[in-house]
Amino acid sequence: MFEIFGIPAAALFGQLLLGLINGSFYALLSLGLAVIFGLLNIINFTHGAQYMMGAFVAWMLLTYAGIPYWWALLLVPVIVGATGIVIERLMISRLYHLDHLYGLLLTFGLALIIQGLFRNQYGVSGLAYTIPSQLQGGTNLGFMFLPNYRAWVVVASVVVCFGTWFLIEKTPLGAYLRAATENPTMVGAFGINVPRLITLTYGFGVGLAALAGVLAAPIYSVNPNMGADLIIVVFAVVVIGGMGSILGAILTGFGLGIVEGLTRVFYPEGSAVVIFVIMAIVLLVKPAGLFGRTV
Repeated sequence: MFEIFGIPAAALFGQLLLGLINGSFYALLSLGLAVIFGLLNIINFTHGAQYMMGAFVAWMLLTYAGIPYWWALLLVPVIVGATGIVIERLMISRLYHLDHLYGLLLTFGLALIIQGLFRNQYGVSGLAYTIPSQLQGGTNLGFMFLPNYRAWVVVASVVVCFGTWFLIEKTPLGAYLRAATENPTMVGAFGINVPRLITLTYGFGVGLAALAGVLAAPIYSVNPNMGADLIIVVFAVVVIGGMGSILGAILTGFGLGIVEGLTRVFYPEGSAVVIFVIMAIVLLVKPAGLFGRTV
């Protein structure tokens, strides 16, 4: 087995794959946050809990109803997204005219409530979710072993992330969404139901978090703390990419996952904090983020 910079190739590429997997989840979750903040100006701290709900709903569908993974990929974002729509209509919609802090406090409180409910019902030991038979096993690339499911997660994340970017940035629907946040009165004058558009946008962002939860369920144990463990890192990713920047969230998510993986190889002690160190540097040099626009 050959070496790169004195590191066995299998170890180096294995950590790069792990970083790319983490980056896939960073990108998907930060994309949902960026959609919600960029279009609705709400800092959605419930995002981690909604990611956890996605994993749990997939587990429940399989355990109690026998609904397999592939159907869960379609159903779970809709189910959890619908709960997000209810939250937006009943609670968050009342805060749009107030400071961002109120939305942050509300969603933080909701996250604690959701997490507490699941912890009380299922405990914290974690529940197993089986990898679908079509994606079990892996491929020997010579220099490393590539698990099929992890490769699928990366491909699916890339497709969803850039598909969402294209939808928001390059289609008439995306233009309506952006216009509705900047000048809702004018958009409403064209006969478009702006409140409904905003509600569906929030539900879509929540659905992205739920989709990430379904993808994560076979890799990580399904437990109530899985969202809380990840959301702080994801917020750091969003800040580095630029609050509200769709492309910034995607590229920064994947990039920082790879950086984190490389740090585990060359300086393992720093892998837990490298993203936050980068965030501090970016805030000092470019407070709006790498892809953010200075107001």
